Amino acid sequence: MTTITEVARKTPATPRKARQPAEFDPYLYGWRHIPRLLPDGALKWERVPLTLADILHPQLGDYQTRSFEHARFRTHLYNVLRAKVATDPSAVVLSNVRVGWGSLGPDPHSPDIAVIFNVRQYQDWSTFNTAEEGTKPSLIIEITSPATRSVDLVDKFEEYAEVGVPYYVIVDSYRQRKEKVQRLLGYQLTDEGYVALPLDTRGRLWLPPVGLWLGFDQGELVCYDENDQRLENYVEINRARQREAQARAAAEERVRQLEEELRRLRGA
Repeated sequence: MTTITEVARKTPATPRKARQPAEFDPYLYGWRHIPRLLPDGALKWERVPLTLADILHPQLGDYQTRSFEHARFRTHLYNVLRAKVATDPSAVVLSNVRVGWGSLGPDPHSPDIAVIFNVRQYQDWSTFNTAEEGTKPSLIIEITSPATRSVDLVDKFEEYAEVGVPYYVIVDSYRQRKEKVQRLLGYQLTDEGYVALPLDTRGRLWLPPVGLWLGFDQGELVCYDENDQRLENYVEINRARQREAQARAAAEERVRQLEEELRRLRGA
């Protein structure tokens, strides 16, 4: 597996036009259910395939197909970032929640991860309306999927800049000559648009809004705090707890056996 650790230096190419999914898989991108009124007056819900335009601007209730890697990376980022901002009552981390930009912006997006500060009050949002809330995401992270990479690399790149998202990060995975390529693309908004953020000597990307490093380690997406400590995912934390519990149980068993041996010797 080849890992590319250089941030892209050029603005993405011209956006691709939204197209219908390939004929062999009409639900390549996902689907939504829409109501159809039958001649007899009955209502039938019909499943229709999503297009790339629907991926860019989803509706509530859309089901988008995701890879196992995508789900794993998104879950890890969501948990780490929630823990990171937990002491700030005005900060929220949204995952796959629609974000609306008001009447003057593009239609709502549904970022994989959106970190938002200065939120007045937590709500169970189905769509976070930035105009109504008076704040917008400080950081958006998108994780590419093979069939929809162009949406993250091109369309969202332009539209997130348009609505003024200060930091945009793309976790990009794809195949090149049968090899898996992974790279981090980080951008900061300036008066001239998004400019690429540099990686450190270890190929990691610093995320200023949350004070974390983002990188790859043996194909897994990992985070490091400001003290360069790796932040484990839930599976790693659970395994560590199990090892601790097993070691504690073994120590207690040794103490029990020793006490039994002492009682035996005293009674001899």
